[in-house]
Amino acid sequence: MDLTNQLILFGAALLLVSVLASVVSDRVGAPMLLVFLGIGMLLGEEGLFGIDFDDIQAAHLIGSLALAIILFDGGLRTQTSTFRVALKPALTLATVGVIITAAITGGVLAWVFDLDWKQGLLLGAIVGSTDAAAVFGLLHARGLELKQRVAATLEIESGSNDPMAIFLTIMLVEILVQQPDLLAAAAALEFAQQLGLGAAFGALGGLALAGLINRINLTPGLYPLLALGGGLAIFGAAAVLGGSGFLAVYLAGLIVGNRRLQAAQNIRRFHDGFAWLAQITMFVVLGLLVTPSELLPVAAQGLLAAAVLILVARPVAVFACLAPFRFPWREQLFISWVGLRGAVPIILGLFPLLAGIDQADLFFNVAFFVVLVSLVVQGWTIAPAARLLGLEVPPDTGASQRQVIDVPQQTDYAFIAYRITETSPTLYEPVSRLNLPPSAQAVALFRSGEALRHPQREVLRPRDYLYLLALPRDIADLDRLFVAPSGPAYLEEQRFFGEFTLDGAARLGDIASAYGITMPSGAQPEQSLSDYLLWIFNNRAVVGDRVRIDNLQFTIREIQEGRIAKVGMRIGQRG
Repeated sequence: MDLTNQLILFGAALLLVSVLASVVSDRVGAPMLLVFLGIGMLLGEEGLFGIDFDDIQAAHLIGSLALAIILFDGGLRTQTSTFRVALKPALTLATVGVIITAAITGGVLAWVFDLDWKQGLLLGAIVGSTDAAAVFGLLHARGLELKQRVAATLEIESGSNDPMAIFLTIMLVEILVQQPDLLAAAAALEFAQQLGLGAAFGALGGLALAGLINRINLTPGLYPLLALGGGLAIFGAAAVLGGSGFLAVYLAGLIVGNRRLQAAQNIRRFHDGFAWLAQITMFVVLGLLVTPSELLPVAAQGLLAAAVLILVARPVAVFACLAPFRFPWREQLFISWVGLRGAVPIILGLFPLLAGIDQADLFFNVAFFVVLVSLVVQGWTIAPAARLLGLEVPPDTGASQRQVIDVPQQTDYAFIAYRITETSPTLYEPVSRLNLPPSAQAVALFRSGEALRHPQREVLRPRDYLYLLALPRDIADLDRLFVAPSGPAYLEEQRFFGEFTLDGAARLGDIASAYGITMPSGAQPEQSLSDYLLWIFNNRAVVGDRVRIDNLQFTIREIQEGRIAKVGMRIGQRG
């Protein structure tokens, strides 16, 4: 009994320390996954607690389960609205990019360390996928908002490149173990089986799971568990039949997350927290598994592998894959640098150990070392790189709370709360005179913890909470109305977008006549500003994209349903 209570206390304390450590990592700018790995190593056999954990099978089970949960959550949070600007380039990176990265890294390491070419490619495949979950956790913690084209590309790539790396690793492990005579045929068969079955199970399973959630009546707290159980069942079924369970569970999450669901908000909130728990557990266990003293003999090899991966393989893959999509060079350079490695390379490093391949210990230790270098070097420099390359945009939200209301067969409204502060632009304004967007209406006003009976008759005061009902498309306008600008001066809206705001439907001929500019090459006077900018950016324009015509700089300010609604304009300033 005492042992049981001690284990419960130890587990709870470990969870609390891991969660609280994330606060420290936010303040110092360190990736949280590095903190969790460090906690695991401190608990390990050469750490403060001396826990001897070397159960590779258990670590593989925990890691695979955690990855399935994380990928399902990633699918739930990936909105198909981002596909307009990033689907094709992200999928190219997630497939061809992983292959190029693995081939370059594996080829160099096979030559340097005198490995068989198949062993070199296996090591390249193990470290071939990125962990953008860590990237976005760090960017959001530092208060950064990236241009949508960059953010969406990284987001979609992160959820879809793990299956390719896993497929390559499994294929190469089987080739090394079985030594088939026809390597090309074996690789093609494995590829078709993994991706074909994974995609089929993911798509059909996602549709079935979404339908089940909407048709069955449950206690609200059970819907998140139904979604989780369904996602893991899809993962297991695809994997048992020889498909990619990781691809299946991501696609299932993507389909479920983009359909109208009962208790959708509860499902997303639950899985967000549960995915964090999975990451904490996975990284602590992987930290426990490694023996720090065994990393020192491979430090030189690990540093070389990390250098080749970060400075050569990833940039070559990114520039090769994104060249057809006309990404600006600054965005390509940033995406090249944001090749942060995380849990997947460490878990894939377990596969050779489980298969009993020669030099399997080397593969695992090199993979672990590469992840450490990536988290330290790239993880600490992502935020400065985004600022240096000018890829930030002003934050688009200031609501303290936001709840989407699912009204059956009706337009979705959002229930939004704003806390009035001393710096709020609407401080001491009468509620009845607020210049609200057409869809917005004030529904409640709280003062000193009490709801006022007639909010329309009140004047807003500090520490008031105003609740509004509005369409999601109007939230950005509400933010500008109620929230004072924050962040660095160069991201203030007027300075970033310009002193004037033009309607996207304005004709280029009218703008040229009004401001005395020449018509740009290829443009027509009757063409709208929106159509011209969409043409310039190959129909992948995002907020923050800029075009200069003579002495005018145009910056895209707002996009609605694929059309550019508002454009900022600055006169007579280079930038």
